[in-house]
Formats: sequence, structure tokens, C-alpha cells
Amino acid sequence: MARAKWGQWVTGSPSNYWGQGFSPRGDKSRFVLPADFRAAVLAASGNTPTLCLDKHHKLPCLVGFGLSRAESFAGQILHEERIALERGEPFDADERAAQLYGFLRTKFDDSGRFILPDHLAEQAQVGEALYFHGGGGHFTIWAPDVLFAMGSGWDSAKATCRALMAETAARGPGRRARK
Repeated sequence: MARAKWGQWVTGSPSNYWGQGFSPRGDKSRFVLPADFRAAVLAASGNTPTLCLDKHHKLPCLVGFGLSRAESFAGQILHEERIALERGEPFDADERAAQLYGFLRTKFDDSGRFILPDHLAEQAQVGEALYFHGGGGHFTIWAPDVLFAMGSGWDSAKATCRALMAETAARGPGRRARK
């Protein structure tokens, strides 16, 4: 992240995340950010290896993204507030800001290894593996068992997760799926 004139922080270019990946818990309790996402997160974080993580505000999973996504949060809050007002629904901008801006930043190494903090792992019921699924401006990160309990709208993601789990198991301990 580089400091620009007038006190603004330049974080990187906006990114879209697509693809999938699977990571078993590895040495030192680390997981691996899949290659499908690693370069995009790096670019979105101003070429610093910074992964942003948080609990998804609706789904029983985590979200991951690069720092540049935070630049869109103020506009997102205003948009959501306008929609709520048009519908005559209540909207708490402070609560929504706390949800969006409360993310955690963690570093990852050249191989994508990162430490998932225990408090986030507990919120998403993470055990010994993670499934990563592209979602546009962010990607979702699932405990496989939690993903498998989701409705039929997630059938494609479930099938991909099962396939990546099988591929990882076939490669043997300590080896991750190629995605």
C-alpha cells in the first residue's frame, strides 16, 4: 500500500475472483490460498501479500478479498441505504459499516500459505480443510461439511469441492489439489 497525496491510501486495482480451490490444514496449522486467487489478491492489495478475511454477513462461511475492495464500501452502504428507504425497510448504516470494515488482514507467503485466526475459523466451523469459491468482488471460503449442508443452489460448488477433496486424497498426505 502506497501513500498518495492528500492522505489517501492507494491499495491496488479492483479485482474479480473466479475459480475454485481446496486446501487441507497444513504444517503449523496453515492453509494455502489457491493459485486461482493468489495473483488477484496480490494485485488488489497493491502488490503486498495481504489477504482480507471476514465472516460472510449472510452465509455460514468466510469471505476473502484484496484491500482494494474496501474502497467500494462507502458507496455500497449508500446504495443499500437507498434501496432500504425505497422499500420502506429499516437500515442501520453504522451496523453495515461495522460488518464491511471489520475485516481482518493477514499475510500470505509466496506459496500462498496463511494462518486462519481461530476466531474466524470458529465462526465458519472450520475443521481440517477449506474450499474456496469465486464470487466476483470477493470469494467465499467454506468448511466442506458446512457447504455440503447448503441447499440445491450450491450443488455445483458441492460437486467441485468433492472432486477437489478426492484429488487431494489421491495425491496423498501433505499434497494439495492443483487448483
